[in-house]
Order: sequence, then C-alpha cells, then structure tokens
Amino acid sequence: MIGIVVTGHGNFGTGLASSVKLIAGEPEKFIPVDFVEGMSSEDLEAKYRDAFEQLKDCEGGILVFTDLIGGSPFKISAELSVTLADAYHIAILSGTNLGMLIEASMSRQFADDADALADSIVNTGKDQVIHYVYQAKDETEEEPSEGI
Repeated sequence: MIGIVVTGHGNFGTGLASSVKLIAGEPEKFIPVDFVEGMSSEDLEAKYRDAFEQLKDCEGGILVFTDLIGGSPFKISAELSVTLADAYHIAILSGTNLGMLIEASMSRQFADDADALADSIVNTGKDQVIHYVYQAKDETEEEPSEGI
C-alpha cells in the first residue's frame, strides 16, 4: 500500500484528514502533519521524518499532499524527498483538495507506485475545480406535449 501524508499551513492536514474519515472511513497508513503558528521549519521537518518512519513499510512509496507550492510544508517535504531518497520513495503533490485526497485514499491499494498514483490524482484534482453559475430556467419554453 502507498502511504499518505497530508500537510499544510495551520490545521490543513488534520482538517482534511477529518473530512476523509467522515466521508470514506478511517484510512490506514494516512498521517496528517500540521504546520501551526509557533512551529519552526526544524519542527516541521522532525514531524515529517517521524511520519515517514511510521510509513517505512509502504512498498509503493509515500505520497505527500501539500497545500501551496512554494510554502514551507511543500519546500521541506521536497527537500526531504531528495535527502531521504535512499530510505524512502516520496512523491509530492501541491494544491491539494478534498476530492483528490479521497480518490487517492480509496484507490491507492490498487496502485503499485506513488508516482503513478500522483499522476492520476492530479487529474482528479483539476476535475474537482469548477466555477458554478446558476442559470434560471427559461419559463417561456413550451413543455413537450404527450403523445405522438
């Protein structure tokens, strides 16, 4: 199974983890990591290292979901993916939304590789973003009549 770490600023990680649990049930090999006010980059790195250690038996690798590209949670996880490459296979996604996280959580047992899963999840994330515009029904259209 592919392990999942979900992380971001504030309580992004635990908030999304709570939503995943509510919608899809308690996920296994799923660790939220928050980057809250008062934490240093070193504190966040230590939390990541602990999470990766807990997921070390995930043969398909570890998929890290971050909130913003370029933010501290993203940068530190990206740095660790290189630094710890001999110990862990870590794939990173940024711009995480709930739809992509649920999709990954529910489909990862069918994937062999964190990178392949990441590629498919990016498309799910994009598909989840829409601009809804209400359009009132045109009352002047005639109802179709019954019969032939």
